[in-house]
Amino acid sequence: MPEHDTAYMRTAFAFARRALGRAWPNPAVGAVIVKSDSSGDEVIACAHTMRNGRPHAEQVALAQAGEKARGTTLYVTLEPCAHHGKTPPCADAIIAAGISRVVVSVHDPDPRVAGVGITRLRNAGLRVDEDVLEQEGADIARGHILRVTANRPLVQLKLAVGSDGLSPRGRDGTPVWATGESARAHGHLLRARADAILVGHGTVSADDPSLTCRLPGMAEDSPVRVVLSSTLDIPTSASMLSDLDTAPVWVVGSHNAKSEREDALRVAGADVLRAPENDSLGLDIEAVLSALAERGITRLLVEGGPKVASSFWKAGLVDEIYVYKGPEPAGSDGIAALATDGLSVIEHAPGFVREDTRALRRDTLDIYRRKDR
Repeated sequence: MPEHDTAYMRTAFAFARRALGRAWPNPAVGAVIVKSDSSGDEVIACAHTMRNGRPHAEQVALAQAGEKARGTTLYVTLEPCAHHGKTPPCADAIIAAGISRVVVSVHDPDPRVAGVGITRLRNAGLRVDEDVLEQEGADIARGHILRVTANRPLVQLKLAVGSDGLSPRGRDGTPVWATGESARAHGHLLRARADAILVGHGTVSADDPSLTCRLPGMAEDSPVRVVLSSTLDIPTSASMLSDLDTAPVWVVGSHNAKSEREDALRVAGADVLRAPENDSLGLDIEAVLSALAERGITRLLVEGGPKVASSFWKAGLVDEIYVYKGPEPAGSDGIAALATDGLSVIEHAPGFVREDTRALRRDTLDIYRRKDR
């Protein structure tokens, strides 16, 4: 693999990451166009999928390049689409622009694409090189891949604990922090890169959170706020229902929840979903994830309390875990990170590997990822 191919593909990855949390229901894609001649290389366009998934990264890059696109190389993180949706196929636009070579990181498993895009490019006489830095590209596209192949989003589980591994309890609508400002800021970046954030009824009752992204200038990157409440017993005075212009609120209840509660939440501006119950986990987590995927969610950040975290963990539906640990113990009032189980369950889970450990001033962050990703 030529060194310049990997360098330009990593630039495309950097642009794709900028679209994480913004591009759903479409995948976050990055594209770079490079013109090469005897004098060297010139990057003439860099782009990513735009907000709400349109226009696609390739279309934005081609518009930037204009006539200069002819005879160039396009680096793209995901196979260009080949179907007519709300926009024409990117493969056709690439051909029409006169691109001579396309370098692709990851094949798109969407059955409307699934190799058709690459075949169409080759049939038009373009050179196509595939699977460049495929693992890195797949990590960025993981939410899209899971939505297409498993009918669920990527699930990131966020845990905040004290030095004793316990989570502090919120009291009377006031949160109790386990970590400092740097760790909380990093957590807000996770929110910005998620399509949706999920908590349980207990977190709403204890902390009354807004669940928005509060990094400077990034309020519009706040994810959809999802609350699990089998009885739909969420107070209409909840803080998150007072700023629906920032991000929508979806409340998931059981099929047995009273219609009067649904009506009250809808009047307050929330959207209401229904899911079957599971005797051991409350709401059926797999059914909840399927419902979110059908609405276009590709990346879900689970930020609820230990009970919700335990439900996702026991259902085997966690892909990444972010454990923020503060320097002080949560104390005797703290609860285990997974309700009844402590962090050792994660640390020794055979299906997970600790991929990174970072210092965030006085706090630490451990990142675990599923091995079979």
